[in-house]
Amino acid sequence: MQQAEDRVVIMRDDGFVPEDWTAPLAPMAEAAAASGIELDPGDDLAALGPQLDRLQMIRVRFGSFADGRGFTVARRLRAMGYAGRLRAAGPVLADQYAMARRAGFDEVEVAPRIAARQPEAQWLARADWRAGDHQSRLRG
Repeated sequence: MQQAEDRVVIMRDDGFVPEDWTAPLAPMAEAAAASGIELDPGDDLAALGPQLDRLQMIRVRFGSFADGRGFTVARRLRAMGYAGRLRAAGPVLADQYAMARRAGFDEVEVAPRIAARQPEAQWLARADWRAGDHQSRLRG
């Protein structure tokens, strides 16, 4: 049985929420038969084109907090028309939350060790992701 401190939490603009996705997440190769899939930054997104309209969840794995390819994946998926739930997973830090949201992620899966080191208040400080970005200041 998992202890509460061992469970991932999901960060959304209103704070930490418990996991609410209950369906399995399949690898990209099984996208035709799945409601949700997991992607790695190097996966070929073009192959997903015909599946995007029916996928309910795409979870993009980050290899490290310094690997920004996941942000590019999110941006490309949104540009391809994906309108479903898009989640960043892996070592994403509170400082990266605003960038994750601007790239197209709906939420970030926060590992227990990161949540312990960066509590909800640190994430919420970046939850107003539409304000203060470079593009907004230029238009302003």
